[in-house]
Amino acid sequence: MINNAIARRYAKALVQLGSEGGLIDRFRDELSLVDSLFKTNGELRAAFANPALTQVQKKSIMTELIAKMSCSELVGNFLLLLVDKNRVAFLGQIVQTYEKLADEFTGVIRPVITTAFPLDSSQVSAIQTALEKKTGKKVIPQMIEDSSLLGGVITQIGDIAYDNSVKTQLKRIKDILQKG
Repeated sequence: MINNAIARRYAKALVQLGSEGGLIDRFRDELSLVDSLFKTNGELRAAFANPALTQVQKKSIMTELIAKMSCSELVGNFLLLLVDKNRVAFLGQIVQTYEKLADEFTGVIRPVITTAFPLDSSQVSAIQTALEKKTGKKVIPQMIEDSSLLGGVITQIGDIAYDNSVKTQLKRIKDILQKG
């Protein structure tokens, strides 16, 4: 719980900074690059978790990382602040929270659309347009194929699921017939 509060506080501050300069998407890209580097590089994570390394050494490592990744000045300063406050371990949570807050700020939703078969671009576009009309927000769909579905579409937007799959419809018909 405390970790989420910490991540939210840092992410919210970064979204506010990004919104002032119109840099929300740039910050998202830079943060996701840094986060993916930390996720894939165990040595890097271990270095920042190592209590034997001094703050100066950790700051030096982060400064080199910022330079190699060509991060903007604000994101670079943000990453150095995480080192100063000993919060680098929360980077993954901060990035996830930042992405959610940035989407809320910019009016974007990212529904997960599950289908039995791959959809062509016109079908995806039709679903996207319908969701944009329904929600009033920009929609960036994430497509997933699930061969266990017989057909139809399941759309998950946050906690809400719209299940229009054939499998669910058949189950409903079965329940109606059994109840008589």
